[in-house]
Amino acid sequence: MVLLTAGVFSKSGKALVARQFVTDMTRARLEGLLDAFPKLIGNDKDAAQRQHTFVETESVRYVYHPLDNIYVVLITTKNSNILEDLETLRLFSRVIPEYCRSNDEKEILAHDFDLIFAFDEIVTLGYRESVNLAQIRTFTEMDSHEERVFMQIKEAQEKAAKQAMAEKAKELKRQQKEALSRGLKPNAFSSSTGISSSSAPLTAVQDIPRAAPAPTRPTTSGGGKALKLGSKTNTEDAFLAQLRQQGQTIAPVEKSRDVGGAANVVPTSRVKREAVHVRTDEKIIARVSRDGGLESAEVLATVALNVTSADLNGVSVKMSNNAPAGVQLQVHPNLDKKEWQNSSVLKLKANGKPYPVNNDVGVLKWKLVLSEEEQLPLSLNCWPQESADGCQVNIEYTLQREDLALNNVRITIPLPPSTAPVVSECEGSYEYQKSRNQMLWTLPVIDSSNSTGVLEFTVPNGHSDHFFPVHVHFSSECLFVPITVSEVLKGSDEPVPFSSETLLNVDSFEIV
Repeated sequence: MVLLTAGVFSKSGKALVARQFVTDMTRARLEGLLDAFPKLIGNDKDAAQRQHTFVETESVRYVYHPLDNIYVVLITTKNSNILEDLETLRLFSRVIPEYCRSNDEKEILAHDFDLIFAFDEIVTLGYRESVNLAQIRTFTEMDSHEERVFMQIKEAQEKAAKQAMAEKAKELKRQQKEALSRGLKPNAFSSSTGISSSSAPLTAVQDIPRAAPAPTRPTTSGGGKALKLGSKTNTEDAFLAQLRQQGQTIAPVEKSRDVGGAANVVPTSRVKREAVHVRTDEKIIARVSRDGGLESAEVLATVALNVTSADLNGVSVKMSNNAPAGVQLQVHPNLDKKEWQNSSVLKLKANGKPYPVNNDVGVLKWKLVLSEEEQLPLSLNCWPQESADGCQVNIEYTLQREDLALNNVRITIPLPPSTAPVVSECEGSYEYQKSRNQMLWTLPVIDSSNSTGVLEFTVPNGHSDHFFPVHVHFSSECLFVPITVSEVLKGSDEPVPFSSETLLNVDSFEIV
């Protein structure tokens, strides 16, 4: 098989994109072959009535495929295998929707170079390469391992610089306190440098001058010149200086603290706060085996009380306690424990200290250790299946507590290095994060209306261990352990307006 040219034509006969694969063809001959194609297939009506999708001339064969408003055309020699030509044509037809959102002329012209690069991965010097669609996408993205290593080194240096800056700030504050205790002015030694929240972030560890440095003995450094994370090398200095001379802006990279790679979404409170506000924060910590079964899981919660007036610093809070068996409850030492055990009322002791004003005070906390996976609000069934063509991954979620509505659900799945997934089915939305080698599956809400959902994708390489651990994050305004506020009383029986806020969040939830 010798493939001379691949091209994309509009239905009017205009050549939109063409790629030549052989070197012994002149431009005039190529243009003549392209101009002859619209005349050979005739008008649209005749082309629609044809029983075949190829046309032969004295020297070449045109193999074409109509695709909505365009034709995908391959020009080959007459002695090429027509079956291989058709198979190659199918792959070319699948590449176009991968890079173009539609098949109109403007979209094809806007992504012409992307299509040419993809065509070059399919055919080399007129002969078909043994590649599939996922490999073409991976090759054209041109992932760089050196770039990832450089960014990791840069992030480590910035983190070390921030830590050093914080330590120097603490040391300066300590010296200021010592100077004040000796009757000196702190500005006498701190005017030479300053650290504030508006200072520009550092990109390397810098020494901050001290007030009165003590004389130190000179030390000799070792002969090793190995690269150390957290220190800036001369090579990197020269590289960054060259980039700045070329007009590039070097900005510090902020690293997310989330283990799964997705930024934690902190929901804002929509509750109108009253003079007495009760907030319940509950979090889940779970570790589940990929083969099924719960390794460890627990639910921790804290109830905090906030009063805005000194007249209300002795209120009692009556709770609606519907806790299941096994919940370990603990009240604050300043509260009456017997009153809680008898009537579920959080009340100060007779000689207890009043609540501070405008300050959150923890009054109750509980802990529930889960023993079965079915007790979790959400379960995941991760099923990677290896094959000769790569690996197919099916992930299914199931809402096991349909009385809960889970918001901002984010499921992070690690991927093999330098691998782009091909998604065939997805409930919700997904994002391939190339720099982190992971896929982020997000759902705005999971409740009884969508209690189950599936994500299915394939990758051309990898094995089952590459897709673990899977991290899960979500939040809910409903508590896992239903202990809520029923009323707030001042004195013995005077009701007080109050507001309550509940939040269930994930501290750590992973499938290993």
